[in-house]
Amino acid sequence: MDAGRPDRISATLCLDAPVADVRAVSASRAKDLAGLGIRTVRDLLTHFPRRYIDLSQRCQVAYAAIGQPCTIEGVIHSIKLKRPRPNLKLVEIALKDATGLLQITCFRQPWLMDQLKPGMRVAAAGKVEFSYGFKRMTNPYLEAVEDGKVAEAMIISVHPATERLGAKLIRTLVGNALELCEGALDPLPLELRAKYRLMSRYSALRSIHFPQGGDDVAQARRRLVYEEVLLLELMLMMQSARRSQGRKPVAHRIGGPVAKAYAEAIPFQLTDEQVQAKDDIMSQLGADRTANHMLLGDVGTGKTVVAGFALAAAADSGGQAAFLAPTEVLARQHGASLGPLLDAAGVSWAVLTGSTPDERRCDILERAGDGRLSVLFGTHAILEDDVAFSNLTVAVVDEQQRFGVDQRAALLSKGEAVDALYLTATPIPRTLALALYGDLTLSYIKHRPHDSARRTTTVLPKERQGVAFDAAKEALARGEQVFVVCPLVGKGTEERDAKSAKGKRQRSQEDEPGYTYAIVSIESDADLAGDDVAAATKEAQFLQRSVFGDWKVELLHGRMRPAEKHAAMERFRTGESQVLVATTVIEVGVDVPSATVMIVEDADRFGLSQLHQLRGRVGRGELPAQVFLLSASQSDAALSRLAAMEKTDDGFELASYDLSLRREGDILGNRQHGASQLKLVNVVRDGKIIEAAHADAEALLQADPDLSMPWHRALAREVRLAFDADHDIVGG
Repeated sequence: MDAGRPDRISATLCLDAPVADVRAVSASRAKDLAGLGIRTVRDLLTHFPRRYIDLSQRCQVAYAAIGQPCTIEGVIHSIKLKRPRPNLKLVEIALKDATGLLQITCFRQPWLMDQLKPGMRVAAAGKVEFSYGFKRMTNPYLEAVEDGKVAEAMIISVHPATERLGAKLIRTLVGNALELCEGALDPLPLELRAKYRLMSRYSALRSIHFPQGGDDVAQARRRLVYEEVLLLELMLMMQSARRSQGRKPVAHRIGGPVAKAYAEAIPFQLTDEQVQAKDDIMSQLGADRTANHMLLGDVGTGKTVVAGFALAAAADSGGQAAFLAPTEVLARQHGASLGPLLDAAGVSWAVLTGSTPDERRCDILERAGDGRLSVLFGTHAILEDDVAFSNLTVAVVDEQQRFGVDQRAALLSKGEAVDALYLTATPIPRTLALALYGDLTLSYIKHRPHDSARRTTTVLPKERQGVAFDAAKEALARGEQVFVVCPLVGKGTEERDAKSAKGKRQRSQEDEPGYTYAIVSIESDADLAGDDVAAATKEAQFLQRSVFGDWKVELLHGRMRPAEKHAAMERFRTGESQVLVATTVIEVGVDVPSATVMIVEDADRFGLSQLHQLRGRVGRGELPAQVFLLSASQSDAALSRLAAMEKTDDGFELASYDLSLRREGDILGNRQHGASQLKLVNVVRDGKIIEAAHADAEALLQADPDLSMPWHRALAREVRLAFDADHDIVGG
């Protein structure tokens, strides 16, 4: 054995040692680090810098350009703690050099009074502004100058920090952790490192934390991003393979009599994109392997009718199909829209929800259990243990991101080797889809069949809401219908806002304002329980009394019983009521062709993708539609974001823009197991790396399905360590 190998193994094992093993990490510091989610040496080494400061780019106060970043070195002339408001503390520092005085303001950093004293020499790095006769910096990075000077070409990494764990201390601890793990084995196979000219893992970690030159960070990040995505793709693909292991897949009959009858019953001609998506799905269902396919379609593109071919294929093959929807409104609507087509094809079907009467429920369960029922539409009620199928071969999950991994697995477990088709109207760029769902094959439908029905979007300040109401009244006078959407403003939202505020308080003292907005999406009917019913009722009453007095205003909120929700939607769908005041329960799938105007109140509280989902409820027929986004926000960032809705009606373009604005950690949610492991990946910027890692993961597993070959064991260990061991992803 190589004399150095035991040391390399020891260094590798140190990665997963407790962070207390790192030099200078005391018990109290280990506790503080745990507050940042850092419990192991690996956690510390993957606590990546947020930004970098080149302290060599120095200038003097007199020559510092206004509006430009630079580093100014000087002596502290004075330092004062001020309290302009009871809950706001700020430190003001006067920094003097040979040419003038720089005023520095540091908000919410009172501990600087203990760290900095008059007469100390420091370097301040930040953007220079001018006000009240002085050049100024706000919340700059401050570095004490040791030995009388700042080293030339010194690039300082700034890590997320806290009051007790400053950025400088964290940088020191990271350096100590690197010493502990020097020589650790690289899990990436040599051929992949050579293929992309990637630096070693240790070199990448050292370079991203302590760069020596301008290109160090880019090369280090390229290596570490590739590794993150490759490990996730391997996990997803191996997890999918294990689900199918030992089970006999169903090769569904394609183009059988049921499918042909279903196609003939469709009262319109499919678009080219719909035909291509249908062919993709049928190809996956007809293969002699378990299908795992996702159909991504912008709002109003007709995904549901395409998914109906999968239901027909199950019937043609002597199997059964389940169609899972997130809300009762949507489940019933799927039954109403696809049911007549299935009837024409001779396929039995039923709808099962939480409000289904016991007698009806027992009949449905009996027919599903003995095989007389071919298709079952439903909500989470389908996932109950007593819901059993005689031969479930196809599962369709609508708005699949609204269901957790365990819920989707529960549905698939109701058959031997069920082919899965996932639908989503949430526009997801291909690179994000690969990062989140690397084990799925994908199809896209991007264009609506009724593109000729033009839809416009207008952003209005709250004081000009009369413009929107006038447009709504004109539409109502023409016999059309109107949606008025209110965000959740009740207890649920207040609690989430409180949590958000707490999270902001725990952020780094140098943290810059991020892109955030209220969480108002509806994952299931239960999520509407936090509605402020009084506010929603008051709004509906106001509109009925003062704006839409000549028409019937309907109210839909989360405290209503399922039967009441269904009745309210049915009255609106049939035109018995003309204005529907609702929360985002109408976000997905509600189809009322005569609805042509939507007014979204407090639109700045929604994400762009969700706003796009909402406006997809109008303009679904041949009539032109108008969407008005009302906002009382004075934030330039919020208004600029809303303005993007006016510029494009392409959901995928909006999704990319939305993602580009978010913090990287917000892009990948926690609903997909493993996504939280991606700390550096940006799906907008790293598209090519994601594509490459996806292809490489497929090739690796095709050659070595269990990663059991000697040269893949280090990689297998990393996959096992990176993700929850309970999922039993990688053996031995």
